[in-house]
Amino acid sequence: MLANILVALVAVIHIYILVLEMFLWETPAGRKAFKLSVDFARETRVLAANQGLYNGFLAVGLLWGLWLGDSGVPVTLFFLSCVLIAGIFGAVTASRKILYVQALPALVALVAVMLR
Repeated sequence: MLANILVALVAVIHIYILVLEMFLWETPAGRKAFKLSVDFARETRVLAANQGLYNGFLAVGLLWGLWLGDSGVPVTLFFLSCVLIAGIFGAVTASRKILYVQALPALVALVAVMLR
């Protein structure tokens, strides 16, 4: 049960990121979350929306794995691995904060799923 809760938490994080990137990018909340200027947010809104969509796909994949139950463990492991890799890449190329917001929760959930 703990593993499922952790996987669901990672999915919720990615749904939140989807909302920030697709719908709130140019708002004060979106700009504050990503430390963006008004001009930069305006110029990159299409890129952010695309990125948000990918985060949504990660969330849906995790929820799909949970929905499948025990037979969904390989699906869940695959999508958690994708989140972990994306989080590490983001931490190296964009912001160290991504390591803690995305990669660490994915790693903890991944270990929990593998130990169940």
